[in-house]
Amino acid sequence: MQRVLLFVDRISSWVGQAFSWLIVALTFLITWEVFARYALNTPNPWAFDLMIMMYGSAFMMAGAYTLAKNGHVRGDVLYTFFPPRLQAGLDLLLYVVFFIPGVIALVWAGTTYAAESLAIQEHSTLTANGPPLYPFKMVIPLAGVLLLLQGAAEIVRCLVCLRAGAWPSREADVEEVDVDKLKAMVHADEAGTP
Repeated sequence: MQRVLLFVDRISSWVGQAFSWLIVALTFLITWEVFARYALNTPNPWAFDLMIMMYGSAFMMAGAYTLAKNGHVRGDVLYTFFPPRLQAGLDLLLYVVFFIPGVIALVWAGTTYAAESLAIQEHSTLTANGPPLYPFKMVIPLAGVLLLLQGAAEIVRCLVCLRAGAWPSREADVEEVDVDKLKAMVHADEAGTP
């Protein structure tokens, strides 16, 4: 079971990391657009639409990645003091009551929204000859499906924790620098050297 959970984590991580490159492309696009607008006096009317689509896609596709890394914001003022089984029970309740219905609604509405956009070959109306919107709108149900897949893995994690009394492991990833851990590592190295 643990291998399946880690496989789902890897899928979410791979998709999130792949779409994170949109931020680099977005940075270059914004830089070019500012240069073209102010230095060359040739602004691109489609650039703003494309920037919105790139940022929106990166944001939507990061949801499953963040869930896989247990990185979503939660009100954990008291939660961290609870034993793992109580945490798992609360998480399970919230996944079943709020998360799953909400993400199913996102997939349902997003699929309808994307299908209608594709059917009419919708283009942005913010500018003349705006870029097509249907590829961007197809990201909505895709992100929802990935969230459902990762949500199912999280529900299984909750059930495993309820049974075993401890949370199953997650895929390793980059971490923020913890100053206390860093100090402990430095002092440990100093103590070990003559």
